[in-house]
Amino acid sequence: MTTPIGQLKTELAKAVIGQESMIEGLLIGLLSDGHILVEGVPGLAKTTTINALAKALGLDFKRIQFTPDLLPSDIIGAQIYNPQEHTFSIKKGPLFTNLLLADEINRAPAKVQSALLEVMQEHQVTIGDETFALERPFLVMATQNPIEQEGVYALPEAQLDRFMMKLVVTHNSEEEELEIMRKGAKKSFEEVKQVMNKETLFALQRALDEIHVDPEVEHYIVQLVSATREPERFGLENIASSIMYGVSPRASIDLYKAARAKAFLRGNDHVTPADIGYIIHDVLRHRLVLSYEARAKGISADEVITKIVETVEIP
Repeated sequence: MTTPIGQLKTELAKAVIGQESMIEGLLIGLLSDGHILVEGVPGLAKTTTINALAKALGLDFKRIQFTPDLLPSDIIGAQIYNPQEHTFSIKKGPLFTNLLLADEINRAPAKVQSALLEVMQEHQVTIGDETFALERPFLVMATQNPIEQEGVYALPEAQLDRFMMKLVVTHNSEEEELEIMRKGAKKSFEEVKQVMNKETLFALQRALDEIHVDPEVEHYIVQLVSATREPERFGLENIASSIMYGVSPRASIDLYKAARAKAFLRGNDHVTPADIGYIIHDVLRHRLVLSYEARAKGISADEVITKIVETVEIP
């Protein structure tokens, strides 16, 4: 018997060839109520994926192209004055949706980034004197282009911390690209149909609460996070000079939630250390602040995380 998640993946496969890690990351974010940052060059089906997800779930989808001249009111909304009636009315911005694609978020100045990230955290918007709660579910998938550095505003660490996961999307395999080329040229991609509704999604989110996490596994998560702050305590003197700042307590929460979602997607009723190993890089890589020395040597956050996983004792 096909599960709702299985049906969802089948529908997404009609529009998106490959990119399983991005699809799984989005599903983890959706089930865990967390937002996703995606880094990848243009043309890797980021917009197509989240649009297909919205169709398959019957949710609203909107896309904002971030540019240097964007204002907070362009995404949140504003009060509009009616001169005939001498009254103000509220015009809601594109934030009022279920799935939001914030394309090239690092092209917008800090005040616009802050406006979006505040909404992500609070799940509400204030326009004038009125506060509006956003409709659930609300998922932001923000993208960054790793190549172009002209006219970009890097996201500060405190804002990056609001994202549950950072996914690094790479090019498809040659076989997948061959299929993309043929279907794209002939416009033969199948239409994505709705296979789930909000109620089913909310039921799946509630099912995550039934996924058991053993106290030893909980302790393991905390130790992995602690190792980014105090590497010497775990015998990681060789990477201590590579880390300027370890990850925040929000990382522990998100690692716990993402591990439960990963276990659920794998069909398990409990979290194993393997589930943590699958998603730890995605949850920690954007939160770990490397030293200037590490960056000068070309050491990546993923390499540091790998050494932590290899060293911290598995329960």
